[in-house]
Formats: sequence, C-alpha cells, structure tokens
Amino acid sequence: MGGLFGVIGFATSVGAGAAALAAFGFDTGLDSSDAWALVGRGVLAMALWGAIGVGLGSLVPNQVAAIVIVIAFTQFVEPVLRLVSSLNEVTANVGRFLPGAASDALVGASFYNVASLGSTDSLEWWQGGIVLLGIAVVATVIGGATTWRRDVS
Repeated sequence: MGGLFGVIGFATSVGAGAAALAAFGFDTGLDSSDAWALVGRGVLAMALWGAIGVGLGSLVPNQVAAIVIVIAFTQFVEPVLRLVSSLNEVTANVGRFLPGAASDALVGASFYNVASLGSTDSLEWWQGGIVLLGIAVVATVIGGATTWRRDVS
C-alpha cells in the first residue's frame, strides 16, 4: 500500500511540475522517452529507499531513534563525507558508493555534482540502483536476523 501511495505522490508531483512549466510557457519534456525513463528511475529509487527503511527499521527497534539516525546521516554526515571525498581522486571513487550518491546516480541528478570542489564522476544509473539494492539487502538481512534473535527467546 505504501508503494502505491509513493507512486501516486510521484505522479502528482510530476503532473504539478508539468502544469507549472506549461503555465509559464516552458516545454514540459513529457513527450520525451528520456523524461519517462527518469520518472521510472525515480519510482525505482523510492522503492529501494523504502526497502532500506524497512531494513533499518528492523535494525533499530526505537522508531524515533531510527528516524533521527536516518535524518542525521542523510542530511549531515553523508553530505560532509561527499564533499570531503570529492577533494581527492581515491576518496572520490569511494564516495560514489555512498547511499545518496548511488541514489543521485540512479535518478540522474545531483546538487553535489554542481557544488563539489573536486571530482564529480558518478556511477552509471544502473550501478547506482545495484548499490542501493545491495544496501537494502544487507540492511534487511541483518535487521531480520537481529529481530528474529531479539523476538524469539
């Protein structure tokens, strides 16, 4: 059910954005297959982040703590790591595999490519999807194992 709400929300945002562009006389780009591929990759990214959330939610039993950890990591820790990693070629290669960088590669857009101080190479879109899938699988398997051990005594 959550996936359906995600797709409805994404479709609503695409529709509202296209309406706003059209209202000001700009091309919406919705007649392009590239635009629809981007929409599809956005839906895939939401599904993968949902799976990551399920895994992290099972790893951290306290809901407030899980939310604080996710917000702190995605809004503070990872941006700092991505900025610092862009300063050196070796660390830039590692920074490409952070969850946000993989998500940016999957959807094909990133503020960090514009704002970085050094290297801005990113993964291919499908590589970003595989990285997010890997993170989701690892988080879910570890979360499932720890939850099973914690719940069954």
